Amino acid sequence: MQQTGFGSEEVSKIDFINFIKGVYKRLFPIKNIQTALNIKPAISKEMLDCIRVWQDCYSGRSYWVDKDVKSLKLEQSITREFSNTVINEMTASVTVPKLDNVFQKAKRNIGIYLQRGLATGAMVIKPIGGDRVQYVAANAFIPVEYDSGGRLIKVIFPEFKNIGDNYYTRLEYHNLDHENGLVITNKSYVSNNANTLGEEIPIFYVDEWKNLAPFTSYPMMNRPAFGYYRNPIDNKIDGSHCGVSIFDSAIDLIRLADIQFSRLDWEFESGERTVLIDQSALEPIRTIEGLKKFEMPKLNERLYKGINLSEGSNGEDFYKEFSPQFRQADIISGLEEYKRNIEFAVGLAYGDLSNPQFVDKTATEVLASKQRKYNTVTAIQENLKDCLDDLVYALAFYNSMTKSGYKFNCDFKDSILTDEREERKQDQQDLANGTLRPDEYRSKWRGEDIETARENLPQTAQVID
Repeated sequence: MQQTGFGSEEVSKIDFINFIKGVYKRLFPIKNIQTALNIKPAISKEMLDCIRVWQDCYSGRSYWVDKDVKSLKLEQSITREFSNTVINEMTASVTVPKLDNVFQKAKRNIGIYLQRGLATGAMVIKPIGGDRVQYVAANAFIPVEYDSGGRLIKVIFPEFKNIGDNYYTRLEYHNLDHENGLVITNKSYVSNNANTLGEEIPIFYVDEWKNLAPFTSYPMMNRPAFGYYRNPIDNKIDGSHCGVSIFDSAIDLIRLADIQFSRLDWEFESGERTVLIDQSALEPIRTIEGLKKFEMPKLNERLYKGINLSEGSNGEDFYKEFSPQFRQADIISGLEEYKRNIEFAVGLAYGDLSNPQFVDKTATEVLASKQRKYNTVTAIQENLKDCLDDLVYALAFYNSMTKSGYKFNCDFKDSILTDEREERKQDQQDLANGTLRPDEYRSKWRGEDIETARENLPQTAQVID
């Protein structure tokens, strides 16, 4: 069979600095890969830029974060909320016990790694032997080709080793087509510079790679040897099948929320009470080289500040207090509004990020936000189900069980909507039989504190004796 690998072009002169961006956080040159490796990646520079931004945001290193602006890490909160909801509602199994045992071990940590997939737009779950799998986020693999349905069928998985003064790179290329089945090619390179790919070397030069075949063909394989998940978001960046981060539409709002939180932090810091006190009221505790050193007790270091008030004041005004009024209520109100806008933008329900008691929401608004979250979670679940279906097939293939007659079962609950309806129904019953007070019911379902809820209760008619 003719090898459909990387091609035979010379690669020692390739500037591969950006190819390894998943590890070194750089962008790889698309044109160089296309020319040198005879492969045209299915990802544009615009997508690579976005993936880098998403990864930085998810890691708390957004481009707007500096010494004055701190990250609230809302990106992590968003991905964690979606991942927890999806996984908690999922039951997945295989009808053949032996294969199911392999599958259950393989997906044990899927909730953790799904968060990275949600953040970067996509992820691959790749079997690496037995019941072991490797979770690869979108910032650590290179898509080469998708089929018409968006399934990833050709992809490069890079791996890097630093041994002594040398840098080793392994490129594992999966090529699936109807004519040849699945062909997996492994090529390795060595360089004395982390910024270049270097010279091609035999795969067995690195001990950890010596058992890998340079070329393997599976003619009967008609599906990918991994599961591929992609976020259910329209790619308006370059129109490709590459996944888009679950929080991409809210990045500007997240930036404003981080800035607003920093305003709140500064409000408390700048508004600390300070007593400006004349240095003559402080006693020098020691003298160093003729200079007097003034000190106050440690608990008062942030309260008292010594300045020279006596000169020109005829000994008056020994003390001046600086104690401005805090404006935290307005700042917090703005922060909560940003959070609610973020919830709307990414498809979360009100209260997932914001304080549910901070603003009055009608039952209709609450239910609409629940429906929005339900729709988003359902779309994620459908894509994840396809990913796991391919993963089970790959596990069955590598464990020689594709002919075992197995069936993959994957179901999801709809507790986002059902639980609230049932809970409200139960509260209404408790309200009717007197085990729940009207103000408690209103406080819970209208987002009011108990005192406000009590004041807003409808007045009953007074019976005149």
